[in-house]
Amino acid sequence: MSQILGHGQHRYEPVPAWGNLPSDVILGDVAGIAVDDKDRVYLFNRGDTPVVVLNQSGDLLAAWGQGIFTNPHGASIGPDQCLYLTDNFDHTVRKFTLDGKLLLEIGTAGVSSGFMSGRPFCKCTHAAISASGDIFVSDGYQNACIHKFDPRGNLLKSWGTPGSGPGEFNLPHNICCDVDGWVYVADRENSRVQVFDQNGRFETQINNMHRPSGLAITPGTCPACIVGELAPYLQVNRDFPNLGPFVTFIDQQSRVISRLNASKGPGLGAGQFLSPHSIAYDSSGDLYVGDVVDADWHAVMCENPKPEHPRRFQKLRRVADTDARTDPKSDR
Repeated sequence: MSQILGHGQHRYEPVPAWGNLPSDVILGDVAGIAVDDKDRVYLFNRGDTPVVVLNQSGDLLAAWGQGIFTNPHGASIGPDQCLYLTDNFDHTVRKFTLDGKLLLEIGTAGVSSGFMSGRPFCKCTHAAISASGDIFVSDGYQNACIHKFDPRGNLLKSWGTPGSGPGEFNLPHNICCDVDGWVYVADRENSRVQVFDQNGRFETQINNMHRPSGLAITPGTCPACIVGELAPYLQVNRDFPNLGPFVTFIDQQSRVISRLNASKGPGLGAGQFLSPHSIAYDSSGDLYVGDVVDADWHAVMCENPKPEHPRRFQKLRRVADTDARTDPKSDR
């Protein structure tokens, strides 16, 4: 039995080689992952087939999206069971049916609003959908703000400026909405998650994390954050221990309640991460984590050679308490 990662109520077992792809479907970096209400898994990736759909067993169901996207970045499925895909090089958020019919495009393809303009979009990163259908977009690589749109794509509000104070951002990289209407923003280079109401009023921030890249939230009210923490890329701290990459569960009081870490450092083995860029979970609580390997290999692995066909995502099966108690390798 493979090592069980994490502790408490959040224990997971890596599922090696999950995903049965035919030889003609070759993934690029899996920048976005989303799961629908039938537990179908959508891999938004930078290969020739940008949207790859798998069932819970990892069998291929569909593949589409050729010729549409410039650089896939973020994926989410709203309460409307539509797929929202964010293209940061194209400055757009597109809404699709689950079988690939385009319903809405926000932003103008190939047209940037300008560096730190505060207007949509300049290398937007991710979208989240509230229970009422409003669309919240993190606009992060060359902007520092959040934009709120109504379900038809009309801009309602923008907030945020560059900086490190409340309501300021240093690369808002990912965004989620909970059932109570709060908006969670992974403020990556400020190493925190900021929480806002739906009008952009700052509520609180969640700390004790390093460069949050991927972000999901647990179901229900007052959720914990599931954070894909990046490794340090600077020469001065590249080899520091306890700084990722790994996936961490952090509660609303900034307490680490579980950490998925194989204790082997960065890599592509079972339970290891290289750059955990996207996180989603299914109805069983199983996790799906996408790594951006091509983009971040050198920053993380330095001169180590990259495999010709690297693993770009993995599934981690949620382990019941009884399973964890009988496994001597559990890291409780």
